[in-house]
Amino acid sequence: MNEFAFKGMLQKEGWIDNVTVKTDDAGIIVSIDSEIKSKSTHSGFAIPGFQNAHSHAFQYAMAGLAELHSVNEAQNDFWSWRKTMYQLALHITPEQMEHIATMLYKEMLRNGYTQVAEFHYLHHNPNGKPYTQLAEMSERIMAGAQNAGIKITLIPIFYQKGGFGKEAEKDQRRFISNSIDDYSKLFEACEISAAKYNDASVGYGIHSMRAVTSENIIRLSKLKKESTPLHIHVSEQLKEIEECESFLGKRPVEWLSSNIELNEDYHLVHATHLIEKEIEQIANSGASVVLCPSTEGNLGDGLFPLGKFLRKKGKWSIGTDSHIGINPLEEIRILDYGQRLITHSRNTFGNQNSADNGQIAIESALLNGRKAMGIDQESFFEIGKPLDALVLSSTHPLLQSASSKNRSNTIIYAGDSSMFNGTIVNGKWVIENGDHKDTTIDFNFIKTMKELRVR
Repeated sequence: MNEFAFKGMLQKEGWIDNVTVKTDDAGIIVSIDSEIKSKSTHSGFAIPGFQNAHSHAFQYAMAGLAELHSVNEAQNDFWSWRKTMYQLALHITPEQMEHIATMLYKEMLRNGYTQVAEFHYLHHNPNGKPYTQLAEMSERIMAGAQNAGIKITLIPIFYQKGGFGKEAEKDQRRFISNSIDDYSKLFEACEISAAKYNDASVGYGIHSMRAVTSENIIRLSKLKKESTPLHIHVSEQLKEIEECESFLGKRPVEWLSSNIELNEDYHLVHATHLIEKEIEQIANSGASVVLCPSTEGNLGDGLFPLGKFLRKKGKWSIGTDSHIGINPLEEIRILDYGQRLITHSRNTFGNQNSADNGQIAIESALLNGRKAMGIDQESFFEIGKPLDALVLSSTHPLLQSASSKNRSNTIIYAGDSSMFNGTIVNGKWVIENGDHKDTTIDFNFIKTMKELRVR
């Protein structure tokens, strides 16, 4: 039995001050008492650990390295960035993948993420041939998650084509499953691998409308297991939308809505460029969008029409994608401030039930993020569920002086890592006072970067 004392704990209904939480040896909450009964543990403010609903782990190796542009370069955009990313992907070994993933996940934990959906398509060896163990790279990622102590939903990606009606490019060879049967074998191998690891599960993934034939998108939607999440990139780039309209006769979301039964199992990543009809289609279906503001900003993708989407009661979660940023507070702020700049209004998240922007943002990122992991849990902290929390300092001047009414907004809009005491997963401190207990993680990552010669 473990016991935690918190100065405050955030629940869906608001803050409870002076709380004692007891967990069993597996980290499951057995009691939540609204008074401090012990002097043995922390006294910070606990909020639920954040859910990172979209990650490409290997891309952490190039974070910050795609900003040197030629002076004679006419335009640098997503498509030119992609070429740089492909070159990195061609050289990563399984061992290097594990070291990169472990480092990334440690940093996620340090910033308050306790679970990640890993959108993984770096499947094969550098020659494009499957490993003897089909899920070799996936297993290395799950090993990285366990090394760091983060929970993971692995999303092995079906990546078949090089574009609408185009064969895969040579530089995409490590990603490719030629048929839905090949993908199904890979998925099953990932399921077997996930069973070896604590806190690992598997969901379905389609890279994008351009990367899988329309016939196979429909087939996979019918083959997927009920209640298992399915993730797909949609409408991130204007060029992609134009090509989709030309090839399929409809915009991406329009086509999906017409051909498969979108529901709450579906998580549409980016969805940057939507028309009114598509906004309604997503919102009415119960599907969620996964927004990655730091990456979308870095790539120059555009701004998701969040205001219109929320007015239709649309659901959203956050991810870090290429990991140009890893702090969930920053992701939420970028998301909000982008909307403020185009609407000239400051109540982005507010609705008819609440004007507490910070509380609403935390709730949306948490609950819809859990759905992206395949978890159906509406409560923040609950008896019978694991204790996963980001703990913030109760002695930080801003938090120490904030009333419970203003505490969530102080965290979301004025918070940074200097407020973070640590992160709890399954009732255990995986980050405490900013540090991870495993001191080899940084060393192995730096060694890998030197081997790859990308930095």
